[in-house]
Amino acid sequence: MNPPKNLRQTLNKLDCLPAIPSIAQKILSLKIATDAGERALLELIKNDPPILSKIVGLSNSPLFGTGRKILMLKDAATLLGSKRVKMIALSFAMMSFISRKSETLLNIDFLWKHSLAVAMTMDTLARFMPNDRSPSEEEIYLAGLLHDIGFLVLDYIDAQLSNQLHTRLAAEPGCPVEEIEAEMLEMNHSELGAELGRHWNLPEPIIAVMRYHHNPNDERAAVGQPLVAMANLAEKLLPTLGIAESVQTYIAAEEWLALGIDPLKGDEIRAKVQEHAKQVAAMNF
Repeated sequence: MNPPKNLRQTLNKLDCLPAIPSIAQKILSLKIATDAGERALLELIKNDPPILSKIVGLSNSPLFGTGRKILMLKDAATLLGSKRVKMIALSFAMMSFISRKSETLLNIDFLWKHSLAVAMTMDTLARFMPNDRSPSEEEIYLAGLLHDIGFLVLDYIDAQLSNQLHTRLAAEPGCPVEEIEAEMLEMNHSELGAELGRHWNLPEPIIAVMRYHHNPNDERAAVGQPLVAMANLAEKLLPTLGIAESVQTYIAAEEWLALGIDPLKGDEIRAKVQEHAKQVAAMNF
């Protein structure tokens, strides 16, 4: 089957992609290390009901097990931490802004859960890495939450082709996503996500994660390391969660060592990841 030739031609006109939402621009500009910045962030979130609901809902999930019902944004921010709140709000603003013309087979809630689980797994990996090699929490969450946004780009520009892709992914759960996309698409979801990242002027390391999270050994991925390798490892560690995106699950000792992680810690990390993956899967927003 010859892949269709319309995607790259369509993307040559970048105005086919939505502009970065204004609330995302405002969140990006905030310096939350200051009290004024934190207050401004919470004010933005309070005035955006979908983001507010997502933040408060997440704070009430078993992932953060407070044992009490959280209703106020201020309490949610205290529990989650301002940096995490900023990145979750930012990524949700970006993902939800790519509005679709009709209902399709891509389940946005499942994609969000998958992306959240990848971000949290990357955060877990960071805790086992040497401090001088670990990216910032902001970078980790933004990279993890946006790494698969290319699926939304495809859905936005060609809903029919997106449906065909997800039908194939569901029908062939053991076939790597890259193989199916190479057969069906002129540009895969990684390339499409990177194009959106460039269109939105996102930081180069984040764009590299979008583009190379399935190919961390590509020399062009260097600008995004170690985030690219962390995202790749996170997807290998996660059980099938959310979207049907088959990836290789074997992790060589060299992959742990590349992040400065003792391979003997692998089982401990897997156990942590499996636990929070179950909790993410059970979440309702």
